[in-house]
Amino acid sequence: MNPQKKFQLIFSMVMAAMMAFLMTFIITLVNLGWVDYFFSAWLRSFLIAYVVATPVVFFVAPAARKVTARLLGVSL
Repeated sequence: MNPQKKFQLIFSMVMAAMMAFLMTFIITLVNLGWVDYFFSAWLRSFLIAYVVATPVVFFVAPAARKVTARLLGVSL
């Protein structure tokens, strides 16, 4: 795997983990509150979100970079 693709894959995994961790934690807390089964419900949500978010970030991040560059008038 070339270094650029490897970077994109690892970046996607890290970014997806960070986003899924924060979003599922907050949404689970808002929806359930501090109930006895909060952490098991949150972990289930996190795992599902992480599996979905990783390929989404992998394929969407390059387009987001291009749109951002165009909006700011800079070249990549």
